[in-house]
Amino acid sequence: MITWIRGGDLIDPVRRKKEALDVIIEGAKVLRIVPHGGFQEEGPHIRQIDASGKLVVPGLIDMHVHLREPGHEYKETIATGAKAAAAGGYTAVACMPNTDPPNDCRAVTEFILEQAERAGLVRVYPIAAISKGQAGEGLTDFGDLKAAGAVGLSDDGFPVVNSELMRRALEYAAFYGLRVISHCEDRALSAGGVMHEGVVSTQIGLAGIPDASEDIMVYREISLARLTGKPVHIAHVSTASSVQLVRRAKEDGIPVTAETAPHYFTLDHRRVMKYDTLAKVYPPLRTPEDVAAIKSGLREGVIDVIATDHAPHSPLEKAVEFDKAAFGMIGLQTALPLTLELVREGVLELTDAINKLSWAGASILGVPGGRLVAGGIADLTIIDPDYEYVFEPDRILSKSKNSPFIGQKLKGIAELTMVGGRVVWEKE
Repeated sequence: MITWIRGGDLIDPVRRKKEALDVIIEGAKVLRIVPHGGFQEEGPHIRQIDASGKLVVPGLIDMHVHLREPGHEYKETIATGAKAAAAGGYTAVACMPNTDPPNDCRAVTEFILEQAERAGLVRVYPIAAISKGQAGEGLTDFGDLKAAGAVGLSDDGFPVVNSELMRRALEYAAFYGLRVISHCEDRALSAGGVMHEGVVSTQIGLAGIPDASEDIMVYREISLARLTGKPVHIAHVSTASSVQLVRRAKEDGIPVTAETAPHYFTLDHRRVMKYDTLAKVYPPLRTPEDVAAIKSGLREGVIDVIATDHAPHSPLEKAVEFDKAAFGMIGLQTALPLTLELVREGVLELTDAINKLSWAGASILGVPGGRLVAGGIADLTIIDPDYEYVFEPDRILSKSKNSPFIGQKLKGIAELTMVGGRVVWEKE
């Protein structure tokens, strides 16, 4: 069977080009990419998909999600997270290791891959723990974890406090071709805090988390990358100071990459003024000045990746007092429209936005995808950039509904998601 996706505008995030091209797919691979009208075959063996007026992009790749399985399946499972990912336009997600038990050994890595295979939707790439039990005391067996299928390493949710251990992690990981993803938090500074430390936290009487709790650890990771010459990736950048630190590191040729999440360029700490636990995340929502710095970092290429940090929680963790609520929000079905808003604002070119949602994450993790080429895997998304809708709870396919964007008008949606030539999501 041949699938002919015709009439759309194809985005190449590597060459930063938007072109009027058709994509011809046979089996799991891209057979040909031709100008409109350059493919004329007909017959029952050809399925045509009309993408006129739409964008055809490489399948989106999210390098930072929490799928909660094993251990917290009441919040999310690999199957429900994969379904939400497909609906959001993602063909691949990389899941963090802070499950129960944590992904610090071959058995858990293989379990995650087995559950993803059973779900049969998007590609799921396990990120394994840096330290045993994510306790920050001894390194896991990086080689065994890679052999089992891990594509990166992180103690996300927990900082690696011991600088010597982190140094060895960078060196050891580079030997196996794995990227270390750092959760930058100085817990001595963040302890007890529930939102950004600033004028709003003072006004509403909530304990604050200062910028410095993130910035200090970002500086340390950059220093260790300089010392070792090995790459490090900074997760969920939220402060202007962190953006500046990464900017200077890149100017100095230090091998550092960084990501942010849509809520850090969309919302600020004023959203917490009504004690909305759906807006309680870690790192916390910062100031309008930090939001502006995040946007500048994205525009200038200082921040390489837009990842969701999709963090499902049930009402048991969210429908409580603010200081008792869990940190985190879901994001797989809102990241695309929120990123397209940056394009409409003139912060990013369309091709740059798709790059940060696809190719950049794929290249950092060293996984397939992020670009559509003849002979390559047929992982793609068809986007209707002009489709307007209100993001209501019944649209949410995640098992949890903890999104601060519920009830908000959004623009842009994944109309079809294809993994290996197979449609895994199609908007009704």
